Amino acid sequence: MVNIIWASMAIIGIIYAMFNGTMGEVNEAIIESAQSAVTLSLGLISVLVFWIGIMKIAEKANILKAIANLSKPMIRRLFPDIPKDDPVIGYIMSNVTANVFGLGNAATPMGLKAMKRMKELSKSATASRSMITFMALNTSGLTLIPTTVIAIRMQYGSVSPTEIVGTTIITTVISTMSAILLDRLFFHIDRMKNNRSK
Repeated sequence: MVNIIWASMAIIGIIYAMFNGTMGEVNEAIIESAQSAVTLSLGLISVLVFWIGIMKIAEKANILKAIANLSKPMIRRLFPDIPKDDPVIGYIMSNVTANVFGLGNAATPMGLKAMKRMKELSKSATASRSMITFMALNTSGLTLIPTTVIAIRMQYGSVSPTEIVGTTIITTVISTMSAILLDRLFFHIDRMKNNRSK
C-alpha cells in the first residue's frame, strides 16, 4: 500500500510539472536528490560498519551474552508466555541491543527472526501477546547512542553532532516506558473483557 501511495505521489508530481511548465526544475531536483542520497549513504556506511564491528567484537567476547543474562529477568516478565530457554530470547536481546546503539538496520533481521519464532510458538493466525509487546518495545526504541542520526549530522557538517545524545536518551526512555505501560494496560483491559464475556 505504501508503495502505491509513493508511486501515485511521484506520478501526480510529474504530471503537474508537465502541465505547469516546471519539468526542468523537477529533473534538476531528482538529480540533486539522487546525488545527496548516494553521498549520505556512503557517509553512513563507515559509521554503521564501525558499530556493527563493535557489536561483533562484543558478541565474540560474550559481552552480549552477559547483557542477555542480566536482562533475562526483565525479558521473562515482559514475555511470560515464551518458554524459558527458547532461542527467541536471544533474537529479542540482539534486536534490543542493536536499537540501543541506534543501529536500526542491524536490528531488523533479528527482529524479523524474533517475530517469526513467536508466530511459530503462538500457532495462531492473530498476533500473540508477546508479538504485540515486542512490537511496542521495538517501535518505542530505547536508544543510548543514536549512531545513525549522529552519522547524518556529521555528514551535513554539524558543529556538534553528538549533542543530541542526552535528549535522545531522555525521550527514548520516556517512549519505552510509555510503550510498556500502555501494552500492559491494554493487555489487562483485554483480559477483563474476555473474563466478562465468559
